[in-house]
Amino acid sequence: MDACLSVQKEVDKVLGKFDGIKAHSQRTLDELIDSLNNIRHELSSAEQHSELNRVHQLILNSAQNRTKDILTRVSNEHKDIHSSVSKVGKAIDKNFVSDLIQLNAEQTFESPERMHLLNEVICEHFLRQGMLDIAENLTEEAGLDMLDSAKEPFLEINQILEALKQKDLQPALIWASRHREQLQAMNSSLEFKLHRLRFIELVCQGGVKQQEALAFARNFSLFAQGHTKEFQVLMGSLLYIRQGLEHTPYSHLLDPIQWDDISDVFTQDACSLLGLSVESPLTVSISAGCVALPALLNIRQVMQQRQCQVVWSAKDELPIEVDLGEAHRYHSIFACPILRQQTSDTNPPVKLACGHAISRDSLNKLTNGNKIKCPYCPIESTPAESKQLYL
Repeated sequence: MDACLSVQKEVDKVLGKFDGIKAHSQRTLDELIDSLNNIRHELSSAEQHSELNRVHQLILNSAQNRTKDILTRVSNEHKDIHSSVSKVGKAIDKNFVSDLIQLNAEQTFESPERMHLLNEVICEHFLRQGMLDIAENLTEEAGLDMLDSAKEPFLEINQILEALKQKDLQPALIWASRHREQLQAMNSSLEFKLHRLRFIELVCQGGVKQQEALAFARNFSLFAQGHTKEFQVLMGSLLYIRQGLEHTPYSHLLDPIQWDDISDVFTQDACSLLGLSVESPLTVSISAGCVALPALLNIRQVMQQRQCQVVWSAKDELPIEVDLGEAHRYHSIFACPILRQQTSDTNPPVKLACGHAISRDSLNKLTNGNKIKCPYCPIESTPAESKQLYL
C-alpha cells in the first residue's frame, strides 16, 4: 500500500503540473492570437500599395519577438512535463519489484500435457471475449483440437451480450425461448426479466403502443406462479402509459441498473447451460495471482535471508497459506488445526472417535503405539476407529 501511495503521489504531481501548464498555455496562446488579429486588422485598414511606416515596422518586430518568446516558453514547459513523467517511472521501479521470474517454478509448464492445458485455457478465454480470430490462430499454432461446434456457443453468447448493450432484447428473447425447459429446470428468472424489460419498453412509448403492450402481457402467463407480485406491478404501470412513468410510483422500473442485471443473469445462465464457470479461468487465475503475489515475494525474501529456499522448491505446494478473500472461495476447505496445512487427496481430513477432525498426517504423528489421544479432548481411541471425511 505504501508503494502505491508513493507512485500515486508522483502521478498527482504530473497531473497537477499538466493541468496548470495546459491552462497557462491556452490563456497565453489565446492572448497572442488576439494580439496578432488586432495587428492584422490595423495593417489591413492602411492604404493599399503603400509602404509600411516606421510605427508599423516596430509593431511587427515586437509581435515577432513576442511570438518567439511565447513559443520558446511553451516548449520549455512541455520539456518539463517529460522530466516529471520520467520521475513516475523511476518511482514505479523503486517501489515495485519487477523481477518476478524467481517466483516461477521451472517445472510448472515443462510437460507437453500442462502446456496443452494452458493453451486450452487461453483459447477458451479468447472465445469468451468474442475474439474468434485470435482463438482460431491459437488453435492452429498450438495444435489444439477444437471443433466448430465448441466455438459456436461462445460466438452466440457474445452476439447476444453485444445486443443487450445496445438495448436490443430480441436475440436474448429468442435464445431464452429456445432453452426454456433447461432454464425452468434451473429455476432461472432470465426469461421473465427479459419479457419484463420488453414490456417496460412498450409502456414507455406511450399510448400508441398500448394495444401492443396489452397483447405482449399475455406472455407473462408462463411466469404467473413464480412472479405474481412483479406481474401485478407491471400491470399497475399501465395506468400511467399515457403520461409516462418518470414521476409515478413505478419510476423504479426505469432504473438503468436493470440492463446491467439482465446481462449478468444471461451470462450466468448461459455459462451454466454450457457447464462453464461465469468467470474465465484465466481471469480468475491472474486475479488470484495478483492477490497472492505480495505475500509470496515477502516469504521468498525471508527464505533467501535465512537460506532455506529448499523448503519451497522441495514440495509442489506453497510454503504459507495465502488468503485470497471471499471472491476466490469456491468450495469447502479444511485446514488441519494441528499442522496448519490445507488437506489434500494425499493428506485427507479424518474424524476421530470423539468427533474432532484432523488431517491424516497429524493422525500418524500423534499415534503412540496403537492409541491416539485427541488433542482437543481427553478421549483416547485407535487409528482404526478414525474415518476419512469427504468435503
